[in-house]
Formats: sequence, structure tokens, C-alpha cells
Amino acid sequence: MSPIRSLARPLLAATYVVDGASGLKSPGERVAAARAAGLSDPEKLVQVSAATQLLGGLALATGRLPRLSALSLTAVMVPSTYVRHPFWSAGEGKAEQRTLFLKNLSMVGGLLLAAADTGGRESIPHAAGRVSRRAKKKAAKAARVHAS
Repeated sequence: MSPIRSLARPLLAATYVVDGASGLKSPGERVAAARAAGLSDPEKLVQVSAATQLLGGLALATGRLPRLSALSLTAVMVPSTYVRHPFWSAGEGKAEQRTLFLKNLSMVGGLLLAAADTGGRESIPHAAGRVSRRAKKKAAKAARVHAS
């Protein structure tokens, strides 16, 4: 793994590890936010979200299934950001909530980059295209040989 990836993944994951552990230990405020958003079974949702953050963050930090862990963290972050930082309806703390909302969106961007990062290896769509082009060339060559 490159030195940049070795540094970037744990840095990106740190927030999720800490936030996930905190959510499992003290879910009260998150449950209240989920309940206020009208979600059903907010306790269970908060537990699943916190566990996903903790496990996904640890997996990303250690380089275990980094693309899958980044995608799972993204899947948790989008609704969590919407529920926990509704700056559009905030009264007094509107500026702070907007800042936290935008910070989370930035982190989702980082997670999407991590999910797309192949670690220098060829991506599946690129490999499929290469194989397909090679097969077309062979078929065309075989057709020319057969036609002669």
C-alpha cells in the first residue's frame, strides 16, 4: 500500500471509530434526533448506525475491505447527516449545524473517493472493457482468416 493510502485511510476512519463508539456508549441524543425526525424504532437505528461506523471505521483504518467499508460508511452517513444536522430548521445554532452538515458532506466525498480507489489495481469495469476489446480483435482477425 502506498504511504499516502497508509496515512489517509486511518485519518478518514478516525472520526467514524470515535463517533461509532460514542454512539454505542451514549446513544441518548442520537435517539432523540432520530425520534424527532419521525423514524420508527430509533434505538435500533442508532445502534446499527453506531456499530456500522465503529466496524466500518476500523476496517477502513486497517485496510480490510477498504472499498466495502467506505461504501457502508457512506450508506450510514447520508441519513445520519440529514437527521443529526438539520440546519434548515435550526433556530439559534443554524450556522453551527450548517457547518457540521457540510463537514459531513465533505467526509462523504472522501468516502466515495476511498470506495473508488483501487489501490493501483485495475478496476473491474476497466478490466472488462479490456477483455472485451481483446475478444473483438481476436474475433475480427479470425473472421478475416476464415474469409480468405
